[in-house]
Amino acid sequence: MSSFTLRSLAAGGACAAVLLTGCSSSTDAPATEADAITVSDQWVKAADTGMSAAFAQLTNTGDRDVRIVSVSSPASTRMELHEIATGADGATVMREKQGGVTIAANGTHALAPGEDHLMLMELTAPLTPGVTTTFTLTFEDGSTTDFDAQVRDFSGNQENYDPSGGHDSPAPAATAPGHGG
Repeated sequence: MSSFTLRSLAAGGACAAVLLTGCSSSTDAPATEADAITVSDQWVKAADTGMSAAFAQLTNTGDRDVRIVSVSSPASTRMELHEIATGADGATVMREKQGGVTIAANGTHALAPGEDHLMLMELTAPLTPGVTTTFTLTFEDGSTTDFDAQVRDFSGNQENYDPSGGHDSPAPAATAPGHGG
């Protein structure tokens, strides 16, 4: 082959590589909201019956906000995404977080005692220290991610539960001792 042909082939190969790169994703953006989330420092409060709460650090590695719209676990027949708020009477209450939990782009959101948390209601069995249970987070785009959390003893944060959600009417708050939200 002549040097002209070799140079032409090399130049053509370089152009093809540039074109292919231009057609591919220029970022490693997560395909789904669930793909953008990492869960760390996760744990759930020990409880014999009734209610409990789960906590974790949620990190969004993507460049768009993501929203968790629901949560489930085999440890509970019913779960809600909860927040801590001030009730109509000025007392601190926990209630379902309307609109879900948003994790900012490239940010971290704490699910922590006295803050947003995952509320387990109607436990299916006692949550004893050292046991691990699984949670499934469902995101606004329909994607899901699972994580395991170890059960721990914790005696703090004894808020009242406002089953009305406290958003429209000041229904009486029910006390939920030992939930740890």
